[in-house]
Amino acid sequence: MDARSVAILREILASTGWIERTRELGLALRATRSPGGLLVVGTPSEEPWHLTAHLSDEARLAGLPQLAPTLVRWAPAPDAPAHLRVGLERIEQARRGETLFVVTEDRAPDPLLERVSDARRVGATILALDGGDPELEGLAHDALVISEQGPLSFDGAQHLISLAAGEGEQRPGLRDRLARLLDRVSGPRVPD
Repeated sequence: MDARSVAILREILASTGWIERTRELGLALRATRSPGGLLVVGTPSEEPWHLTAHLSDEARLAGLPQLAPTLVRWAPAPDAPAHLRVGLERIEQARRGETLFVVTEDRAPDPLLERVSDARRVGATILALDGGDPELEGLAHDALVISEQGPLSFDGAQHLISLAAGEGEQRPGLRDRLARLLDRVSGPRVPD
């Protein structure tokens, strides 16, 4: 998806609340304190290569080295380049100030959930982009759920999140967050 397609997607979704949610998650990714501290992991069958590449581009373009992701892989080849040899043990080394971003349309396997729980316990921020996994969402500080019936595809969400992560916007203030919370609790606005 090119920049023009992402702009069109943003325009289409402007009145749905999805832009704000993807922006919130993108901004949360920026809170990572140090280069290499943004850990991105998927499942054994689906590694989030595409999102990792986009976040890397956004980090470079925005001049945000802490946004440069570390792709955590389930079974890295021992002869792979260093940036592709990072295994699950990296999650075990996560610490306060780092962010673990779990990206999966499927349910997270138990070994991953255990590592996520351990990383949260030592102070890492846990974010999730998922297809509806209540266990993962229960561990995450913030999660965005993309259902198959919704207006936004999983791939589209990844593009919107990575773009938002590279943008220079400030975190919403207390009033904005409360207003969004009230909108979520009260449901969508229906015109008369």
